[in-house]
Amino acid sequence: MTIRKMCAAALAAGLVACAGGPRAGTVESTVFSAERSSEHRGQDDLLTAGLGLGGLRAMVPPAFADPARPTAAELRRRAVWNNWRGIADLAPGGGYGELYGSLAAVPGREFHAYATVPGATHPHRVMLQLPDAFDTGRRCVVVTASSGSRGIYGSIAVAGAWGLPKGCAVAYTDKGAGTDYFDLDAQTGAAPDGTRAAEGGAPLAFVPDAPADATGVAFRHAYSKDNPEADWGRHVRQAAEFALQALDQALPSAAPFTFDNTRIIAVGISNGGGAVLRAAELEGDWLDAVVAGEPNVYAGDASGARSLYDYTTQAALLMPCAQLHLQDLPQPPLTAQVAPLWAARCAALAAAGLVDGADTAAQAASAHERMLAAGWTDGALRAGVLSTGFDLWRAVAATYASAYGRYGVGEHPCGFAFAAQSSDGRARVATAAEQAAWWSDASGIPPGGGVGLVDPTLAPPDFGFAGLRCLRALHDGDGADARRVQAGIAATRAALPREGLPVVVLHGIDDGLVPIAFSSAPYVAAAQAAGREVRFWQVHNAQHFDGFLGLPDYAARYVPLLPYVYRALDRVSAHLDGEGALPADAVIKTTPRGPGRALEAAHLAMP
Repeated sequence: MTIRKMCAAALAAGLVACAGGPRAGTVESTVFSAERSSEHRGQDDLLTAGLGLGGLRAMVPPAFADPARPTAAELRRRAVWNNWRGIADLAPGGGYGELYGSLAAVPGREFHAYATVPGATHPHRVMLQLPDAFDTGRRCVVVTASSGSRGIYGSIAVAGAWGLPKGCAVAYTDKGAGTDYFDLDAQTGAAPDGTRAAEGGAPLAFVPDAPADATGVAFRHAYSKDNPEADWGRHVRQAAEFALQALDQALPSAAPFTFDNTRIIAVGISNGGGAVLRAAELEGDWLDAVVAGEPNVYAGDASGARSLYDYTTQAALLMPCAQLHLQDLPQPPLTAQVAPLWAARCAALAAAGLVDGADTAAQAASAHERMLAAGWTDGALRAGVLSTGFDLWRAVAATYASAYGRYGVGEHPCGFAFAAQSSDGRARVATAAEQAAWWSDASGIPPGGGVGLVDPTLAPPDFGFAGLRCLRALHDGDGADARRVQAGIAATRAALPREGLPVVVLHGIDDGLVPIAFSSAPYVAAAQAAGREVRFWQVHNAQHFDGFLGLPDYAARYVPLLPYVYRALDRVSAHLDGEGALPADAVIKTTPRGPGRALEAAHLAMP
């Protein structure tokens, strides 16, 4: 407990007079619904669902006894498996559980509910993991938001892995995205425990406003019409409120739990990092500290700041061609297989007047030059090759265009939709087994989890080019749809964090998905110029996805970012205990481990 909180607690008890007084922040009147709880002990636990390191490393997910009707426990275990593997490098030699991180079993209880931010039409999920080792004398809650568009367990490898072994409760939100997919053909969605249920039965996590004849798959990030990113900070705040309420219920002899007597540290990476920075700007002295890794944060008018939609749609168009200009790209993707596709993109760009050059080499050089002029670096372009290979740029742009414009099912301005697909790419009805696995297996943005992206404009030779031109025009154009999307983007601009709030931002210098130059760097510069307590760690040889370090070429080139997130949390926690100053800004000179070598402490150059 910090000195300020000790003072507040004593003042509340009428024991002493202190300068300042208690914090202006108590649990708000948020109404939580569909509440449930579960115990996780013995062959199960909070951190790994009983899988341990060996089970998490398994190349196949935990099986369902009945693939069409998995139990809630089976879905939870598989969701934990997927979210660990999507975020952390657990491969042998990667250092997890040895150089950094913990996978020791943590017994305890979970509490789940739905919450809705004011003005929204759909709820988001919130969850509290309460370890049996929680110390009511040192009340600690770590609050977090899922990275990307992941489900409720999306930040378990970030916040859970640091907080639970230390006896902190960990509060989560899916921040209005998540994997609660609704099947428009079967009219089924995700129940509170993740199992499938028909509309009108269990209280479903997401039911879209859709025409009666709509087909395919709808998911909350694209089709809620709420533009959830605009409210990410409030999602985080409500998760913290739910944590205090659940603690009151779980530990009544130690109640009340309030923002005054409980330490609240917010942490997240990627979109989750952007969410906790948005929470940092909210009114009220309710947060004690924030740690944000590789945050998707849009600093508005700050020098160099670009919105996610801006640089994503640019990358979707230009990056495949620009990457042909670079040598020694990380593998996969396999250059020989993708080079013809990328060459077709170069030709399409040249025909549209978007790059210069009479042949592929000249066109690639022109695309590369334009990317550099827009603020990209060669390091970001190299690390972004996997996002190009996975067609991630197009998937993100299609989803966010729908979210920013608050479009419903069948209303996408570029015609994109989502559905299960046959081998030739045609939309089809999803099977019961596919539907059952969406909650545990999907990432929140198709393609993936058995759901594909449907583009009605596909045409040779560059099949996705017309759709990408349409998506980019929503950023650059001035039509009604463009203005609608641009208004949604403007609503995501971050403000400065609250004065006096300790904030540590860390980012990989080679991040190819959320480039540091467009996100963290302008945000930190603006915050520090305004006198905010923001520190900045810039990590050499780190890209966006620790989970990709299981690929040998990526492991050889890049260091993981999670060790620095955990270290920043350690430093911030010690500072709150009065055991040291906030860490200083740092540019961290790491050393890639090279091919076939295990990660060692010396490679990380940890501050």
